[in-house]
Order: sequence, then structure tokens, then C-alpha cells
Amino acid sequence: MIIEPFALARPMLHALDPEDAHAVTLRLLELGLVPRQPQGARPSLATSLFGTPLSHPVGLAAGFDKNARVYGAMFGQGFSFVEIGGITPLPQSGNPRPRVFRLPEDRAVINRMGFPNAGADAVEARLRARPAPGPLGINLASNAQSSDPVADFTGLVRRFTPYAQYLTLDISCPNTENGQLFLDPVRLRGLLAAVNAVRGRAAIVAKLAPDLSDERADAIVDELVAAHIDGIVVSNTTVARPPLHGRAASERGGLSGAPLFAASTALLARVYRRSGGRIPLAGVGGIASGADAYAKIRAGAATLQLYTALIYGGTAVVTQIKNELAALLARDGLALEQAIGRDA
Repeated sequence: MIIEPFALARPMLHALDPEDAHAVTLRLLELGLVPRQPQGARPSLATSLFGTPLSHPVGLAAGFDKNARVYGAMFGQGFSFVEIGGITPLPQSGNPRPRVFRLPEDRAVINRMGFPNAGADAVEARLRARPAPGPLGINLASNAQSSDPVADFTGLVRRFTPYAQYLTLDISCPNTENGQLFLDPVRLRGLLAAVNAVRGRAAIVAKLAPDLSDERADAIVDELVAAHIDGIVVSNTTVARPPLHGRAASERGGLSGAPLFAASTALLARVYRRSGGRIPLAGVGGIASGADAYAKIRAGAATLQLYTALIYGGTAVVTQIKNELAALLARDGLALEQAIGRDA
């Protein structure tokens, strides 16, 4: 019987504070001490990301590599594309610790990080020194106390366009003062106009919250369509609280992982219908198996992103998802592109 290295490491990592465990993980990746995942191609999983061919649709979500330390290594962990960040113009310490909480019985995490990051200067220096070996997304955010969030976003778009396949406007973070300003459709319209005025070759993507009312979600999608957005990420973490287990269940912050799956997938299908399937969607929230991935694709996702599943399954979950997804597509006699939106 082959035992995955992460199965041996997990008890030690989970004995640490979640942020400390993440710091250890990043350091191991930097040192090349995390075994690579298989890179074999499966033709049925082939897709594309804003014109760039992908061997499969599974990418790394923002939040794992906030400061652009291990984006190159994560391609070796089986991801076909990687999103770094969120990045703010100025360095930001985020909210006080503790601010990340595991819910192992629920395969979930609650975080109230508040976009801690080294700032645009430090991240750009790393990207300049080490070009990404594959398609790179960069998650952009306004500083928590900024007096001009629009200027924050436009400055970041100008700055990071040369390094990215796409840039994500993170307009749905529940953990900072400015994190959800642009979920107001009128403010969003102004932001999109400002970004479109300065954008370069990189695709522009918006990230939505799962806690929107149906009416607000429709209004936001209408604004995004009118502004010719290139893609939409569905969804961010949720402040809703389905039944959860353990003492950490009452902690404030954004919930990710398995309990987010149903709400994020329902919103994904709604966005797909409202946009008429004309805009590529990235499905995020609770993906931990090929069945989860397939449900997201059938709800309208062209690509997928995950993070929380890595905390409980390590990067072997990426290989597992690819294998299971290929088997499900074969069962139904479909290529990935044929499955997108079939249940939406």
C-alpha cells in the first residue's frame, strides 16, 4: 500500500496553528521538498483560459500564495493555472491573530485574514525575477483603509498587466472595510469604467460573493456583462453559517470548504444563466472530488479553483480530481467543453 506523503505530514501540520502550518508548507514548497504530482494529460479534460490552452481545468485559488513565493512550484503540484494574491498597493498586516480556524469535521475553514500581504512592490519584484512557467492570475484588492479604492485597483491593473494572463478584481472579501464596496452595482459600474480605461492585454475578471440576494446578483452580473468583463469567479467565502461542528464554528469570518459547495454552485448556475453562457466562469467553493468538479462544470464553470481541499488532502487531491473527473466525463460520453452548463 502506497501512503501519500501528506497523510504522514498532516497530523504534524494540524497540530500547529493554521497560519503556522501554512508557513511551514510554503517553506517546504520553496525548498522543493514537496513531491511533485503526476503531469499526464487526459484529452477529455482539455480546455483553455483566455485563449491559452490548458491540459485540464483545475487551478489554484487565490489566498494560498499571497506573496508570490511558490507559484512556480504549484504548477508542479498538478495545477494547470495559478492565481496569486490578494495583493494590495501598500503592505498590509491584516486582522489580528488568531484569524484562521479549521473545522475538520466539516472539511472547512473560517478565516478573517483581511488581505495580509507584502504589497505591490515586493510581489512585482518576485514576478520580475521569476516569470511564471504557466498561466498566472493575480488577485487584486484595495487597502483596507484606503480613501480611494478605485485608484488602488486601477494602479494595480496598470502595474501587473505585464505579468498575468488575467487580473481578478476581488470585490467580495468579507474581512476588510473596503472589501465589498463594489457589490453596489452603481459603484461597480464606476470601477469597471475606470479599469477599462487603463487595462492592457491581461483579461479582467471579477470575483463574486455567495451571500448576494438573487436580485443583487442579477444586477451585478448585468453590470459585468455591460462592461465586457472577461470572466467571473464564483465564489468567494461566505459569512452565512450552515450547521457546523466544533468550537471554531462560531468564529467570525469567511467560511470555505465543503459547507460552501451548495450555495456557491447555485450562484454559479444563476450567473451562467444570467450571462447567457457568454462569459467564462471559474467555479470555486467546496471542490474536493471529481464529482464536485463535475457538478461545477455542469452548473456553468469553464475552469475550477480550489484551496481548502489542500488543507485536508494535500496536493494529491488535484490528481484525484482530474482522474475522477475524466472518468465521469467518459461515463457520460462527453468532453469537458460539452459538459459546461448542462445543468444550469
